[in-house]
Amino acid sequence: GINAEYMGAWTGDDKKRTEVCSHIPLGRPGSPEELAATFAFLASSDAGYITGQTLYACGGLTLYPEFRTAWSTE
Repeated sequence: GINAEYMGAWTGDDKKRTEVCSHIPLGRPGSPEELAATFAFLASSDAGYITGQTLYACGGLTLYPEFRTAWSTE
């Protein structure tokens, strides 16, 4: 998860934040700067040989089988 304003439903509530972060291997949401760095890399010549790939900037969230099962903080 990325820590952005629209995520306020869980980032501003300690109980919900703990629940969501327990599903993220890095244990925290990513920052807008971290996501921007991902986009900057993909737009750079350093990523010139990357084509047709799906890149998840998710702190490892998609590595776990529970990601495939719907869960919510609500």
